[in-house]
Amino acid sequence: MAKVDFIRARVEPATKHKAEAIFKKLGLSISEAINIFYNQVILNKGLPFEVKIPNELTLRVMKETEEEKNLTKWKSSDDFVKEMERRSSEK
Repeated sequence: MAKVDFIRARVEPATKHKAEAIFKKLGLSISEAINIFYNQVILNKGLPFEVKIPNELTLRVMKETEEEKNLTKWKSSDDFVKEMERRSSEK
């Protein structure tokens, strides 16, 4: 049997439960997910995703989104795609 190390971490309960639900859908245990993350850190020689401090515009949009302000809603995904195509053709 391979030797193992143990990891203890403090995580907000809501975050833990949301992540565990996703792992379950992916057929992964928490240990497998952590091992995947660690292996990606090794392969990337750093975090496997970009980490940045959001600029003022991004912070404002994030806050407005959380408050459900200035949101645009579509009746269907097809309507959304059509609108995005229309906007991109205007450029």
